[in-house]
Amino acid sequence: MVENRRVTRKAMAFVLAGGRGSRLHELTDRRVKPAVYFGGKTRIIDFALSNAMNSGIRKMAIATQYKAHSLIRHVQRGWNFFRAERNEFMDILPASQRRSEDHWYRGTADAVTQNIDIVDSYDVDYIIILAGDHIYKMDYEIMLREHVANGADVTIGCLTVPRAEASAFGVMAVDDTGRITSFLEKPADPPAMPGDPDSSLASMGIYVFDWPFLRDLLLKDAEDPNSSHDFGNDLIPEIVKHGKAMAHRFDSSCVRAPGAPTYWKDVGTVDAFWQANIDLTDFTPELNLWDREWPIWTYSEGTPPAKFIHDEKGRRGVAISSMVSGGCVISGTEIRNSLLFTQVHTNSYAVLDHAVVLPYVTVHRSAHLRNVVIDSGVVIPEGLIVGEDPVEDAKWFRVTDRGVVLITQDMLERRAALL
Repeated sequence: MVENRRVTRKAMAFVLAGGRGSRLHELTDRRVKPAVYFGGKTRIIDFALSNAMNSGIRKMAIATQYKAHSLIRHVQRGWNFFRAERNEFMDILPASQRRSEDHWYRGTADAVTQNIDIVDSYDVDYIIILAGDHIYKMDYEIMLREHVANGADVTIGCLTVPRAEASAFGVMAVDDTGRITSFLEKPADPPAMPGDPDSSLASMGIYVFDWPFLRDLLLKDAEDPNSSHDFGNDLIPEIVKHGKAMAHRFDSSCVRAPGAPTYWKDVGTVDAFWQANIDLTDFTPELNLWDREWPIWTYSEGTPPAKFIHDEKGRRGVAISSMVSGGCVISGTEIRNSLLFTQVHTNSYAVLDHAVVLPYVTVHRSAHLRNVVIDSGVVIPEGLIVGEDPVEDAKWFRVTDRGVVLITQDMLERRAALL
């Protein structure tokens, strides 16, 4: 255990959290994708940060760029318990034109390059590069120890995916030792895993480096006019060709109950976001948010318990197979298979069915909402019916290929102005 602690104590997590996440459409009009709400209380970025925290890493930095205020405010409020006197750090690194006045962060690798002096100040031996926009639970210490034991130049976190679906990912061909022999971005014919012709290894966008090695590589890449300054496009293929790149299988470090499947989600579309939240209302969800051994840390707003009122036929405050967060008042509303975030208030005769309702939403009387995602702060007008007529829904709201309806306040105001 002494050796394990020493590895994490000399490591830092560098979280890339600057991407908009445009496939979430209006959900990222006001906030970057890692700041999007998830699971009733948390934000997406909390999963990467909590994994690092639970793995024993106490030095972290978050690179931000697109519409970062919501993310920065969340981190300042929910992750302000790091103490410098205990050699703990949580730095927020907005793009600030540090290298020149004509560009911000030009790519994922450049986001680290522009902050080399800050990483140097942490006095670490290892750096783990993380994407801040995926939902999963992982013990990074296992991956760090594997990286050190292998003497690798880079260790890449890998998902086992069906080969038929692997064309959507960056895919690695590996030999029997786990050494990566080629890295292919979204290949038409993905290479199979050794001994498993129906599966492939897909990159999770998680990289472990020795910091001195990465530092030199970043400085070299910064001087290359032909580089896009990106880990996946430039640095990783270079190491695969000329260095030692090893694959770490997520199966060996995924935090889960015995016998449970691995869980990793990219909630980068409205459909995927809706489904992953609704899945949490299952009897035994694959993602365990109740695990006290591996908690997901977040900013917890002080709220009273959820309240359910009225007990009359057709006007009963009730929630079935649902998750209802603190501060909610369910007044005469029927809620089924839905997830309600903090401070949602609903009124009499309303019905919510398979609804994901973000914080501070008010649902007025007799509204019937099915298969919806409702953005934060929305006021649903009395009698609104959504989820029964897709043609009518599409006139006013965003309707996905699966029939999920995204509702924002701007959409409702445009609708009201035209009716």
